[in-house]
Amino acid sequence: MLREPHVGSARLEFPIRINEVLSPWAARSPDRPALVEGTRVWSYRELWDAVRSTRNWLAEKGVRPGDRVMILNENSAAAIVLLLAVAALDAWAVPVGARLSDREIDLIRMHSGARRVIYTVAASQPAAAHARRHRAELETLPTACGSVAVGPLDPTCEPEPQETDPARQVAVLIYTSGTTGQPKGVMLTHRNLLFMAAVSGAIRQLGPADRFYAVLPISHIVGLSVVLLGSLLNGASVHLCPRFHPALAARALGQEHVTVMLGVPSMYALLAEYAEGSGLSSLLHPALRTIGACGAPLDPAVKLATERLFGMPLHNGYGITECSPTIAQTRLEDVRSDCSVGRILPGVETKLVGPDGSVVAPGEVGELRVRGPNVMRGYYNAPEETAAVMDNEGWFNTQDLARLEDGSLFIVGRTKELIIRFGFNVHPVEIEAVLNRHRDVLQTAVVGRTAGGDEEIIAFVQPVAGATPTISDLARHAASDLAPYKRPTRIVLVSSLPTSSSGKIRKSELKALAAGLGCHSA
Repeated sequence: MLREPHVGSARLEFPIRINEVLSPWAARSPDRPALVEGTRVWSYRELWDAVRSTRNWLAEKGVRPGDRVMILNENSAAAIVLLLAVAALDAWAVPVGARLSDREIDLIRMHSGARRVIYTVAASQPAAAHARRHRAELETLPTACGSVAVGPLDPTCEPEPQETDPARQVAVLIYTSGTTGQPKGVMLTHRNLLFMAAVSGAIRQLGPADRFYAVLPISHIVGLSVVLLGSLLNGASVHLCPRFHPALAARALGQEHVTVMLGVPSMYALLAEYAEGSGLSSLLHPALRTIGACGAPLDPAVKLATERLFGMPLHNGYGITECSPTIAQTRLEDVRSDCSVGRILPGVETKLVGPDGSVVAPGEVGELRVRGPNVMRGYYNAPEETAAVMDNEGWFNTQDLARLEDGSLFIVGRTKELIIRFGFNVHPVEIEAVLNRHRDVLQTAVVGRTAGGDEEIIAFVQPVAGATPTISDLARHAASDLAPYKRPTRIVLVSSLPTSSSGKIRKSELKALAAGLGCHSA
């Protein structure tokens, strides 16, 4: 067992590999519920047995330690069993959301050099569509998880070297949009993930009596490390939901005795809208004890409306995939009226630096740097991109601007053009590259606009001289190559884009223009 700093009076302990979160509970409380998927309940013993048998099945499929295994999924027991079984083999899981576009899926498959791609077809229609496109073959897992599709073995895949310390072994490769428009694989180790599971679970005081509503995708870092692993490490049960819908969430809170909910701010805004449309001043949640927001800036109006709806504080946090992800989080005992993201996690170091690289004075705004057991190993096969954000002393540059007040962190802006939409990172350059491939488009500039506790994506498009593309045509073109959360909220046709004397597009002017646009979508 690894040991880490105290959270409160408790000293954290956790196993070496992520799959080992199951074994203590499988031995101690084998019949305790681990996963709830619809009407199917998986006990800790059933889940532990399923992971072990699937590990052997993967080995029979040619998966070796150090191989990358891409799991195309939506939240499901099959996806969780596969992910933990890959880890048990000392291979690298590459969890990918099945609702990404064909282009995005293929780029990740190519970049990761996956030995196998497995599609959770029984639990996801989009995964089944990708499986058909890739001519994957249907098989049945050696568990009660149902059918999956298995892509062909890639004989050119070379396994990555094994670490002598298994805690430093890469457990998952999570892809985010790169600043060049190409996918970036974030290498997260077993220790990265388990440290985060332990700390976040301790701060939320997770225990065997808890039922965590798992609507955040396990293909993304919060759903994986905080919700899934944090729950299983502490003997709680995970109530799986493949997609968010306010009516389904309200029913789960009222009927499934959910005790913990974590979501992006836009989910809470949709719940408030649903309640208002249903004539409800509050939601029924007989067992709920804490709610939290993550993944995007929390708007004060959304916080206030949510707290009125639930009758309890909405806690806030801040993180980034490269930090597994949480850096700061409000505590249960620290009820705030503002939108601070709370105190820095125990065991994590931070500093705020100015443009010259020196540490700023207390209370001043600086660029946030992070160091600790939550920080990634680096970007896969991208040493230059890794060196651009991590120095020789292990400090990671978040490129976010923040200030500290009385020990609490406030995020005040970003030094990059990143847009956060529905809790997902969206890089404008990727959308611009897709739109610019349209035959009638000369150039495009994409900016974000804050709206209703979330960010909208506004695309300004300059057509080729003489061309007359329609907004609906451009929207269809974007939809063919972009996941839904990356598609422009609004497309604006312009005769020209504002540029500086050097020819650089003045996005500050476009942001001001976007702020004054109406609310109808593309």
